Amino acid sequence: MTVTNEARTGRKPQALERQPGSRDRLPLQQDRAAVRQRLELAVVLAGTAVLYLWNLGASGWANAFYSAAAQAGSQDWAAWFFGSSDAANAITVDKPPASLWIMGLSVRTFGLSSWSILVPQALMGVGSAWLVYLSVRRAAAPATGDVRLAHRAGLLAAAVLALTPVATLMFRFNNPDALLVLLMTAAAYAVLRSVQEDRLRWVLLAGVFLGFGFLAKQLQVLLVAPGFALAYAVAAPGGLPRRMLRLAAAAGAMVVSAGWWLLAVELTPASMRPYIGGSQNNSILELTLGYNGLGRLTGDETGSVGGGNGWGVPGLLRMFSDEFGGQIAWLLPTALILAAGLLWVGRRAPRTDAVRASVMVWGSWVLVTGLVFSFMAGIIHPYYAVALAPGIAGLTGLGAVLLWQHRRQAAGAIFLALAVGAAALIAFYLLGTTSAYGPWLRWMVLGGGLAAAAGIGLSKFLRVRYVQRTTAVLAIAASLAGPLAYSVSTAAAPHSGAIVSAGPAAGFGAGGRGPGGFSAGGRNVSGRGTGQGFTGQGFQQQGTQPATPGGSGTTTPGGAGFPGGPGGGMGGLLGAPTPTADVVAALKSGASNYTWAAAVVGSNNAAGYQLATELPVMAVGGFNGTDPSPTLAQFQDLVTQGKIHYFISGGTMRSSSGSNAAAQIAQWVSENFTPQNVGGTTLYVLGR
Repeated sequence: MTVTNEARTGRKPQALERQPGSRDRLPLQQDRAAVRQRLELAVVLAGTAVLYLWNLGASGWANAFYSAAAQAGSQDWAAWFFGSSDAANAITVDKPPASLWIMGLSVRTFGLSSWSILVPQALMGVGSAWLVYLSVRRAAAPATGDVRLAHRAGLLAAAVLALTPVATLMFRFNNPDALLVLLMTAAAYAVLRSVQEDRLRWVLLAGVFLGFGFLAKQLQVLLVAPGFALAYAVAAPGGLPRRMLRLAAAAGAMVVSAGWWLLAVELTPASMRPYIGGSQNNSILELTLGYNGLGRLTGDETGSVGGGNGWGVPGLLRMFSDEFGGQIAWLLPTALILAAGLLWVGRRAPRTDAVRASVMVWGSWVLVTGLVFSFMAGIIHPYYAVALAPGIAGLTGLGAVLLWQHRRQAAGAIFLALAVGAAALIAFYLLGTTSAYGPWLRWMVLGGGLAAAAGIGLSKFLRVRYVQRTTAVLAIAASLAGPLAYSVSTAAAPHSGAIVSAGPAAGFGAGGRGPGGFSAGGRNVSGRGTGQGFTGQGFQQQGTQPATPGGSGTTTPGGAGFPGGPGGGMGGLLGAPTPTADVVAALKSGASNYTWAAAVVGSNNAAGYQLATELPVMAVGGFNGTDPSPTLAQFQDLVTQGKIHYFISGGTMRSSSGSNAAAQIAQWVSENFTPQNVGGTTLYVLGR
């Protein structure tokens, strides 16, 4: 039984009073209230949709790496199933294909465009906000004893998620993170509903959602699983053996919903499927446990072009650093303070209390994911922080409204005042890291937030309704002003390339500037810190422009050789080139006679040419150019068979690990074929 508001506060639940002589007044008022709540929810979700859809096409192909795979999947069902980079199935992307399935179907249905690729991501964001609303409202309703307050708690949670800057970024982008967040949020909703309703189907659905989350971004989804399991084990109805049995069934559902695809890939002969990108042994299990698994924690990722301190210095405060702070840190301390307050206020609640279960679900999500992100030594980008957004939103919406009910009690007032004050101080700090808004905003946020915190602290003495409402509005406005400003700035600017970040433009040129001054071919990849610079990697940037639909640009000619060191990638590692009309015409000429119109080192390089021509372009070496696919012997055999028309040269990116097959191929091509300059790009004709 969930603890009621009367048990928590000593007050009876608020109810609509029936007026004498008005038999139908109560049902009528309830109907009107329900309609009003639906309209308010519709407004919040519609506002979220506008924020995520407005000027969406300006980002072009966004992450061309995934856009090219979606284009390939729209042309070939095998490429769609395996997540191939090209329709001829040379190599897959370095992630499972769940997010590509959705984009591929969209492209197949509506045609290839930035909108057909990016709109599904925006809709995932709206869906995530709706699920957070439902989760928080269901937990708050019995605790508050007032459906209006529960509704407001859900609305606040949905607004917090929608206005988290990194959420605005990633739900306008085509990385797998959008689908991952949606599926994890759906799993959280299913867990919390299973706690309240005691139905097996909901806990099984939670396992299914987590399993498909694995097919979006592999082991990252497991960061939330322990907290979900703990919440169910502690709070679900029934005896402990029954709860454990149902958890085992949920785990089985998760394994089946993820394992069927892994099994299909493993059982398919290598000759009948594309090479598994990101692995060194053509194995999806190796990719899962290595490059996308434990390697992310230890930094031991074979074939990575980062490494060492190339991904920043791990530490407890990483989420508040220059690279991550503006993405996610705005309400992070606030959420944790509110969680502590909810646990304290509800410390005498029964075991099955839905609020405590919610705190366990959302709180464990934030703590475990946040700590792993803070201390992992492998590849990590600021946009990964979007995985924290639903947890922060759930704690904030639920905690703010429930503790507001307890504001006349010392504990409730203290926790709520501390939470609002923390939001104001964090916003003051983060707004001070940019000059985009001027000093007035940060000082206004600080003053408003501290004033609201003081008002909450004095709630016991300030019982005037107008003052209370003003305090509540001021607290919400001060807490959300900073994230709102960053989110609007994010939505107002295009983003492209492999590494992007939210917030105002850093002002380092059209291509933006990456962490540590690394130009990533996208807008504002941070530009504020040096923690993630690629040092000592032998980077040589090619003169390319980010790829956009129907755009034009040039690439500078460069040698095909890879000087020094094993492994390799191209100057377009993080941003795809936009070929000139002459290059596009050359690649299309006679393309029907070849399996691949061209081959080029690095998946982003291949993506630019593939999206411009809608023809298969082989990504030699995969994303980083460090995968042994194809080997030199295999490439030579394909050339002998007349399956590759051109080889496109470019800049280099050396890595200290991984295969050097791409370098060998580039060297062999340069030594045995004559280069041609076509529209500023060096092409080698391999087939006649």
